[in-house]
Order: sequence, then C-alpha cells, then structure tokens
Amino acid sequence: MVRFLILFSVLLPFFAHSDGLSAAQKDYIQKNGVVKVCVDPDWYPFEMLNEKGDHVGIAADLLRLAAKKAGVTLEIVRTANWDESLAFAQSGRCEVLSFLNSTPERDTWLNFTRPIFTDVNVFVTREEHRYIPDPAELSGETIVFPAGTAMEELIRRDYPELRIITCESEREAFQMVSDRKADMTMRSLIMAAYTIKDEGLFNLKISGQLPDYTNELRIGVIKSEPALAEILDFGVGGITNAERQEIVNRHIYIKAETGTDYELVGMIAAVFAVFALLAGFWIVSIRRLNRKLVRISQIDSLTGICNRTRLDAVFAQELDRARRYGRELSIMLLDIDYFKRINDEFGHLTGDRVLKDFVKAASGSIRTTDYIGRWGGEEFLVICPETGSESAQVIAERIRIAVKNTMFATGKEHTVSIGVTTFSGEDTADSMLMRADTAMYCAKEGGRDRVCVK
Repeated sequence: MVRFLILFSVLLPFFAHSDGLSAAQKDYIQKNGVVKVCVDPDWYPFEMLNEKGDHVGIAADLLRLAAKKAGVTLEIVRTANWDESLAFAQSGRCEVLSFLNSTPERDTWLNFTRPIFTDVNVFVTREEHRYIPDPAELSGETIVFPAGTAMEELIRRDYPELRIITCESEREAFQMVSDRKADMTMRSLIMAAYTIKDEGLFNLKISGQLPDYTNELRIGVIKSEPALAEILDFGVGGITNAERQEIVNRHIYIKAETGTDYELVGMIAAVFAVFALLAGFWIVSIRRLNRKLVRISQIDSLTGICNRTRLDAVFAQELDRARRYGRELSIMLLDIDYFKRINDEFGHLTGDRVLKDFVKAASGSIRTTDYIGRWGGEEFLVICPETGSESAQVIAERIRIAVKNTMFATGKEHTVSIGVTTFSGEDTADSMLMRADTAMYCAKEGGRDRVCVK
C-alpha cells in the first residue's frame, strides 16, 4: 500500500497535466501535427540558430519545455534575421514566434501566451555619459535599437524627443554606442551584461532603467490559430520557477558570494530607505511635471502630433546625420485642398475635426521611423529618415490615397496635395523646404489630389 501511494504521488503530476487539455485541444494537436516556429537567429543568450541550424539559448529551452508540457511537436523555420521571422509569421510561413513582447501593433495579428520569461530593460551608454533618471530630459540624443523590437515602438511613442536609429543586430547596437555612432541603447539586462562581457565592450555601462519597460517575453501565435495559442499557454503555465532558473543558469553563470551579515545590511538599508522614500516622492513628482512640460512644448495641442518647434529640432538632427554619415533623407509638405472652404461652409469646429481626421489618416500611412507634424494651419510636414526619392514617393502616394478614402466629419471627400524632395549633399533646411513647397504648389496647380517631386 505504501509503495502504491509513493508511486501514485510521483505519477500524479503527469496524469493531472495530461488531463489539463480539453478533448478538442488534444484533437487539434493530433490533426495538425508539427508546428512551424520562427525565431530570432542572432539573439544569444536568449536564442540563436547555430552553425548546424539548431535553435539554442534560454528561449529555445523554455519553448521546448512548454511544447513538451503541452504535447506539441515543433519545427524551426530558418530565417536570416528577426525582420524576416516577423515577415514569415505575417505571411503564414510559420505559425509561432518564439520569444517576444506584446505590443499594440503586434496584438493586431498575434495572440500571446502568458509571459514565459521576464527581464528588465536598461539603458546602456558609454562610461562618460551621465546617469539617466528620465529619458524625457535627453532631447535630441540618439538611441539605437535592432530593427523590429518592441522597445523601439514604445520609446518612439512615449519619448518623441529621443532620435531613434535602427540597426541589424544586438551586437551592432552595442557596438554603435561604443563607437560613438549613437548615444545609448536600451536592451534587456541579461543581454546587456552578456554582450558587454562577451564582446569586451568595457567602455560601456548600464546608466538607468525604466520600471514600466520590463520585458514580458511571450510566445506569439498567428491569429488564425487561436487553439494553438491556448495549448501553448497551457504549456507555459506548467513551467515552474525552478525550471526557469535552471535553464537561465545553463546559459549564464551567476556567481553568488556568501558570508555577508544580512541582518546588519538590512538595518542600515531600512534607515536609508525611509529617507530615500521621502526624497523619492518629491523627485518623481518633479520629474513627471518636467516631462509633461517638455511634451506640451513639443506637441500640437489640437492634433496631438509634433508641433513646429519639435519638427525644426528633428529636421536639424536628421540633416546633420545625413551630411555626416552620407544617409538618405526625404521630406514632404502636405496641404489639405480647399481647406478654407471647409471652415467657411461648416465652421471652424468642424474644420478642427477635419484636421484630426486628416492626421489620423496620414499618421496611419507612414512608417514608425518617420515623423509627422503640423507645420502651420492646414499644412503638415513629414520627415523620412533613411529614405530616397522613390521610397518617399511611395509613402506620399499612400498618404494621398488614405486621405481620399477617409470619411471626414463633413461627410464629404477631401484630398491633399503633396510636395516631395530628397536631400542632396549641399542642401540646407531652407533649400529643402523651399523645394518641397514648390513641389506642393506644383501639385495644386496640376489639379490637386496629387504628388509632385522636386
């Protein structure tokens, strides 16, 4: 009897786990067979594809463990980089993305499991850079991200005063900071510690952290497979903290020192904590107020996009980068056609609603790397870094079509005339704006609702 009870207690978790899936979910697994997974091929220690094409790293081990607990068989689809992995998933060539944050944009085409792993994000700068308590104070500084990351999307939304640069890999991001091609990056603490040590980038340091920007890394499943997302979520839920820690230790060695008098440390820390807490409330309040003032000074109050002051600063920075590094840069001036008639016929309140409708359509047509702002009245400026003339024309045409297809507050169709120009080696801000303005008036004289290039 005792032996039976011992055996039962050992096997119980396996029986309980097996019963956790519904009959429909088990049937789904049986019918659909192998699940195709896209990963980041160059993100070690989280994950990578080694020379043999094997998926290795913390994410790889966690994903395999979750799949095992859920009874799912995985097949890794090889890709060249993370952007290609995202593209493969969006086109249905793989059903699962292994290890990523949920963002508003990703939520439109992916279902996510609960977090499979969490890790804080930190700012990494060169040694001489000051500590970063609040990135809103760093107007004009450059921050580099590997292309397609969730943190880029969040920083672009929350801190428009920072100038964002993208690169192809984690290592390139850290190297650009080390080589003074960017002021900072913001990456996972584990990734930062590993890369700085592994690459010998000892002129870099961790300079701050945003508590609200914790990586809650999940498994993403394309929207067409909701049952698969539920099954993998079940597998993730079965992973214990001990299993997670064992996997992390397998890839990153963390040495723990012993012999510290923790009681004494705790008493000293408690005394300082009281003072720190009181000071902290005051500091946080001041910083929040300062951040709000900075944003108010740079945002158009009606439309919520950049104002003329912010656009001037961004344009100057992008021009300087285009000259210094030989990068492409395009701008476009947009003018709503016959806007005075809208105000005269429907009133200024309706005119304001038309401006908001226009901004929504135009903003949804540009890329996350572009800047849009109100230049004055019904005129708007779009700044397109790393963009040549042909690509700028494509973006402008996309804006024109989106505006024409928008249902405006007037109940009528409205159009936009767009002038596009591209940086040449001797250009100034004034010369580019003058050409864009000329091109815009060319569009109006040509019949409006069109794009002209100068």
